[in-house]
Amino acid sequence: MTPVERFHQLHAAGCFVIPNPWDEGSARVLEQLGFPALATTSSGFAWSKGRADNHVTLDEALAHFNAVANAVDIPLNGDFEGGFAIEPDGVARNIALAVRTGISGVSIEDSTGSDADPLFDFTLAVERLRAAREAIDASGTKVLLTGRSEGFIVGRPDITETIRRLVAYADAGADCLYAPGIKTREDITAVVSAVAPKPVNVLVGSDFTTVAQLAKLGVRRISVGGALARAAWGGFLAAAEEIASGGTFVNLSRGVPFDAINDRFRD
Repeated sequence: MTPVERFHQLHAAGCFVIPNPWDEGSARVLEQLGFPALATTSSGFAWSKGRADNHVTLDEALAHFNAVANAVDIPLNGDFEGGFAIEPDGVARNIALAVRTGISGVSIEDSTGSDADPLFDFTLAVERLRAAREAIDASGTKVLLTGRSEGFIVGRPDITETIRRLVAYADAGADCLYAPGIKTREDITAVVSAVAPKPVNVLVGSDFTTVAQLAKLGVRRISVGGALARAAWGGFLAAAEEIASGGTFVNLSRGVPFDAINDRFRD
């Protein structure tokens, strides 16, 4: 079974966690821990390049997909942000490049990056998703397409509008639906019910829930976005700031032992 086939199979039943590495090393460790699939994180990757989220180039994103996909044997979903284009034909052109990098899934967002008007017009957003679907179908790769509605994380936390968009994305060809930022039992249940039988991804960036609780609500896929990268940065900053401000090194002793990390990457 190919990684793409395994990825589709994972979305057919049950509930699984798809954690988000930010480079090849973190991807390999997550694979070693037994996770069945992984997803890139635009924020984690951007931070590793010394950039803010949504400030990497198309070429950098494509190279990142290729590098991480080739570092592991399990399926990888590519966080493709907004497709690095506004118009549907540009989204389609870029998706055609993305699906050739070795990824098994790809996601498209409906956020614009504008504080004044943070979501694409409804009709345009649906056309962008449909263009992505058509590009994947034309490629013959069968890469799984996730449609994302970003209202809850860009200052438009309207569950009615979020559901309207996700249902439209499902109708336009999304295989999986995702509204990062929804957290309540009521909102999650409403989304799962609205797009059924298509699977739903829920973002977990803190301890507001558990895998078992989300599984009971009918959630199929759980991702953590940039949370693992933030956890890693937390340890780094605590140690670095202690050295810079106090001239002490206590936090260094809290790091994972050298051999415990090094042994994970021996051939």
